Amino acid sequence: MPTAAEALSPLTKVRAGCVVVIKQLTASPETNQRLREMGFGEEQRVKVVTLQNNVLCQVCNARLGLSAKLAESILVQQVVVRRLAA
Repeated sequence: MPTAAEALSPLTKVRAGCVVVIKQLTASPETNQRLREMGFGEEQRVKVVTLQNNVLCQVCNARLGLSAKLAESILVQQVVVRRLAA
């Protein structure tokens, strides 16, 4: 059974400020290809900047906006940050 960190959720369900890894694109093949060309490919790390009418993300050192409908088709997994003891 997957833990909460391993569960997939749409990009629109992630809190602003969180870093996630894209695991699956569920739009049409043409749209998925365009997302990959923009940097939203599988295993890419993305930081969600804001979630309002659109979703603003930081990906590949650029900020890109997506419609909420398009962001729903991007399934992500939250990155678990582990800190090393000093």
